[in-house]
Amino acid sequence: MELVLSILVSVFAVSGALCVLISAVSMLHATDALTRINALSPATGLGLPLIVTAAYLHQIYADGFDWVHLIQYAITVMALVIVSSVGSNALARAAYLSGAEADPATDPQDLAR
Repeated sequence: MELVLSILVSVFAVSGALCVLISAVSMLHATDALTRINALSPATGLGLPLIVTAAYLHQIYADGFDWVHLIQYAITVMALVIVSSVGSNALARAAYLSGAEADPATDPQDLAR
């Protein structure tokens, strides 16, 4: 059981780290501000929750199951998903309204409203 849990924690942690790394590399190749903000979404919406899941599973292995930690984990993952989506939308709208040039292929221009 110890080996299985160690492998599971490792898979979650490495998967989350790869999501963050891929997002960082794709941000370097983005052409405009909106694309850069969009490239950050996998890191915040998938990568960080995977890393938090790995930390939670490791905590269960080290200290045993605890309802308080389960509630903290659930709140953390929900907050990461909600805050990342709201933050991405607010950043994209602010970038668009600031006059930053958008890629001509960006269509429809819903952020203008």
